[in-house]
Amino acid sequence: MRVAGIDCGTNSIRLLVADTQDGARHGGAPVQDAAHTPVRLTDVHREMRIVRLGQGVDATGLLAPEALERTFAAVEDYAATIQGLGAERVRFVATSATRDARNRDEFVEGIRSRLGVEPEVVPGSEEASLSFAGAASVLPLRAGEPVLVVDLGGGSTEFVLGDAEGVIAARSVDIGCVRLTERHLRSDPPTGSEIAEAQDDVDRGIEEALAEVPLAAATAVIGVAGSITTITAHALALPSYQPERIHGSELALPQIEAACGSLLGMSREQRIALPYMHPGRADVIGAGALVWRRILERMAELTEGRIATAITSEHDILDGIALSTLGDAAS
Repeated sequence: MRVAGIDCGTNSIRLLVADTQDGARHGGAPVQDAAHTPVRLTDVHREMRIVRLGQGVDATGLLAPEALERTFAAVEDYAATIQGLGAERVRFVATSATRDARNRDEFVEGIRSRLGVEPEVVPGSEEASLSFAGAASVLPLRAGEPVLVVDLGGGSTEFVLGDAEGVIAARSVDIGCVRLTERHLRSDPPTGSEIAEAQDDVDRGIEEALAEVPLAAATAVIGVAGSITTITAHALALPSYQPERIHGSELALPQIEAACGSLLGMSREQRIALPYMHPGRADVIGAGALVWRRILERMAELTEGRIATAITSEHDILDGIALSTLGDAAS
């Protein structure tokens, strides 16, 4: 079956068209076929555009007209691609920025009229489950050995603890890279006081996650989404953005934290000059680096040093969205 998933976040909108076999969802675990073998996607087309849908939402509570215009233009192109490639099932999922917006009905109608599919504005709990399913679909997991998947987005960050049987606990908190940049990191590069204020927000978010997710139980940490993959590219000093080098990379925490500190201290101009930096991410990657660094510091503390590395996955909520269409087909 050929399926399509669209992930519409605070900073970017992404499309995946993929081929797979029918399967069924099972308790938030990776989709499995009749023989209980995880179903894997074969990419046909994968695309990402920075549309900054969440522009100003944290301050105004509204999706800005120009942000909606950028997003609708991307969706029109995605609709043509989906039709041209013959996807049989399509799911459109919107996350943090749209959850927070008072005018989200305008967004929903605009997507419906252009794509012919009802967009789903999912709660943080489902966003977390989809992120875990996407990461778990390509990484080996074992029952009784929980891993923490961290999905660092533009408006929120999801903390998802799970194993081969599925999600154990999850929490979505409002510490995304766009949100923190707009709230705190207004200087270029950010000042020490701005960084301290942003870190206070991050620490509160981690404590909020801890109230529901036993982070100390994790045997490994897997980071997903654009901020984390870009930080990994920086840590590896890649000559360009190379997904095949980034995916599955397991780096020591000091190496990652050094890369985070480097990005946080750069100006926007310096970040744009990096060969792996998407121009639409350059102004918010400092906040993403701050969030990722602080999460890893806390994980080292909470596990008393047992967590000493972190793994990066190129597969995330977008893959989870595409896989979830199979559950719909089977139900």
